[in-house]
Amino acid sequence: MSALRVAPRTAVILTLASAAALATFTWPFFVPAQPETMARTTEAPLVFLVVLPVLLALVLAELSSGGIDSKALAMLGVLAAVNAALRPLGAGTAGIETVFFLLVLAGRVFGPGFGFLLGAVSLFASALLTAGVGPWLPFQMLAASWIGLGAGLLPGRLRGRAEIAVLAGYGTIAAYGYGLLMNLWFWPFSVGADTQLSYLAGAPVLENLHRFAVFTAVTSTFGWDTGRAVTTAIAIVLVGPAVLAALRRAARRAAFDAPVTFGRADETVPGSSMERAGPQRSVRPGRSRRPG
Repeated sequence: MSALRVAPRTAVILTLASAAALATFTWPFFVPAQPETMARTTEAPLVFLVVLPVLLALVLAELSSGGIDSKALAMLGVLAAVNAALRPLGAGTAGIETVFFLLVLAGRVFGPGFGFLLGAVSLFASALLTAGVGPWLPFQMLAASWIGLGAGLLPGRLRGRAEIAVLAGYGTIAAYGYGLLMNLWFWPFSVGADTQLSYLAGAPVLENLHRFAVFTAVTSTFGWDTGRAVTTAIAIVLVGPAVLAALRRAARRAAFDAPVTFGRADETVPGSSMERAGPQRSVRPGRSRRPG
């Protein structure tokens, strides 16, 4: 039951936005970049100027086409606020991260478009709440958006333990992927030159990929990324069934997919009590039946 239906137009917008966002992470592999003391201080505002209007255009386009209504917007605001409140509980402690399990579960229930928006809005709201606004924020928003998008694209017929197992596995992979992307945004600019972990401007792609893999393994894979992955998987296993049930119940009551139809007041609704009662006898005015 999707709260934000991904129409072909929306799919094109999401694809183009994701392609542009991926280029902001990977361009140093293809275009020589000069390491600087501050990581991407001039690039981050440009990402804000490009990505945030795209997200806003996505919401406005769906509002104008009926793809997202006030109930879906209210649900988006509530879940983003909950995520923003949950994040300070774990961020900064051995990689423990409490924001991604709800993002995965909500994307699973409400669909990829909703998950994409929830990822961006959640990270933005939490950054405002914790004073975490900086050049890293747009990249965090993009990476979290992809996590919600991917959760909404998982196979839809799974239920029960199989669904929880798939979601926990996806959450684990997504947690490592998030760490990989967040390492990538600053690695070419933060590591000193002439080391085995340094980015080499103009070097072959495979050589820089090898250096980046070593840098990630040494600095975050067995620390921050593993803590994030374990936290996400455990939270999905422990509270996933209850949260999924609550979100699906809310989706059914909100009736995101229910079509709105209008008809005449004297029409008989199929399956109604009047139809089940069968044809009714009519008595002509002025003539009554007397007992014989």
